Amino acid sequence: MSQTHPFKPIFDKNSKILILGSFPSIVSRKIGFYYANPQNRFWRVLAGILNATPPVSTDEKIKFLLTHRIAIYDAAISCEIKGSSDAKITAVEPANLESIFSGAHVVQVFANGGKAHEICKKHLKTQILNATGREVVKLPSTSSANANFNFERLVREWAVVAEALKYS
Repeated sequence: MSQTHPFKPIFDKNSKILILGSFPSIVSRKIGFYYANPQNRFWRVLAGILNATPPVSTDEKIKFLLTHRIAIYDAAISCEIKGSSDAKITAVEPANLESIFSGAHVVQVFANGGKAHEICKKHLKTQILNATGREVVKLPSTSSANANFNFERLVREWAVVAEALKYS
C-alpha cells in the first residue's frame, strides 16, 4: 500500500546532527510522531548516550531533540510498504532534505538502520555530501525487530552521535 510521510522534519537553526530513519511505522503514523512505538528503543538510546531522561510526550521529544541540537526526519517521503517492516519498503520516493540543510548547520548525517542507509546511499548521497562534506554514517536500527542488538550494544554503537555533537 502506498504511503506518504505524515509529519514534518524536526530541526532548528542550531541543529548539528541529522538522524534519518527509513519511514514511520504503523504505530508512529497512527500516533503522529517519530518512533512512537514504545518497543522502539530510539528515545531510550538517545537519552542513554546523552545522559538524559528519556522524553515521553511529543512536546518533550521535540524539546529534547532541539536542546541537544539533533534534527530528525526520514529518508523516504513516500513508498510502498506492507506493515511496518523496512524489508517490505519498495517504490521509494526520497525525501528532499534542502529545508533542513538550509535552515540548520548540519555537520553529520546518521542513518537509523540498514534501509535508511540504503535509501541515503542510493538517492540522497549527493545532497548529503554537498551539505556536510561527509558520507552518511550507518547506525544499527533501534527497532525492536533488530534482535541482533540489545539495548547496551545499541548505546555503544550510537555513542558516535554524542561524540559528533561534542565536536560540532
